[in-house]
Amino acid sequence: MRIEDWEARGKRVELLGHDIFVIDEPARGEPWGTVLLIHGFPSASWDWWKIWPGLNRHFRLVAMDMLGFGFSAKPCPHDYRIMEQADICEALVDSIGLDDFHVLAHDYGDTVAQEMLARQNAGTGAGRWLSCLFLNGGLFPETHHALLVQRLLLGPLGFLVRHAFSRASMRKSFDRVFGPDTPASDEEIDALWQLFTLNNGQRNLHRLIHYMSDRREHRQRWLDALCQARCPVGLINGSVDPVSGEHMVQRFVELVGEGYYIRRLPGIGHYPQLEAADQVLADYREFLAQVTEPVHSAPADKG
Repeated sequence: MRIEDWEARGKRVELLGHDIFVIDEPARGEPWGTVLLIHGFPSASWDWWKIWPGLNRHFRLVAMDMLGFGFSAKPCPHDYRIMEQADICEALVDSIGLDDFHVLAHDYGDTVAQEMLARQNAGTGAGRWLSCLFLNGGLFPETHHALLVQRLLLGPLGFLVRHAFSRASMRKSFDRVFGPDTPASDEEIDALWQLFTLNNGQRNLHRLIHYMSDRREHRQRWLDALCQARCPVGLINGSVDPVSGEHMVQRFVELVGEGYYIRRLPGIGHYPQLEAADQVLADYREFLAQVTEPVHSAPADKG
């Protein structure tokens, strides 16, 4: 899908003093609930376009481009932090009056969701979560195997490194994290690069990367969010992702437990919603069906 077509489906709203791009579409058929989708780094809500139509048949879908991403405002200089992104997400929930909803998150969005989940557990979060499912992401800082460019950006010379980041750099980075048989197409790279560079967004790259520091600082809080979750939690994970693949799932089982919905996608990398959209959609529908049944037991991992 062209980013212009995606942009036409949403609008910009002011949240906590920032212009934020939001898409809010009602279910096209019998409504079964609402899903809030939270995207990853360095992309935007456009990431969800492949699974959007199938999920939108029965669910109202709400997604936004977080501050500094996609079609949303990209203030500079600005200290981009996960806590603020969570604040903005919660402001969106309040502004559109979401009461009960599911959450689907990916990558950077996983971390935003963990902070919001911590607030849900404490009874201070906006609305009431019915479930939370995580795609590939750094749920635990010790299992997040950052790419070299990410480590350089986080260092003292990050402001210089960001000048060297180009479309070719993005292509190279994405080739490393996508599955070997499911690489990003040239059209996808073009779309992601356009979204990233809108309004000179690349100038913030070394600031947006601070989420890696946030993960280390708040590790225990965000681990507790998972362990103490008051709603069903699940994973759909691309196993060959070098950043947060099978090794992250193993750490989840070790620290959080085994009695959760876990689906491993062999041969798939860091962007399962783009690499294996049909499988992700099928698995997520299965998860939603299980967690919305009146009575259900904790699902076992099918491996």
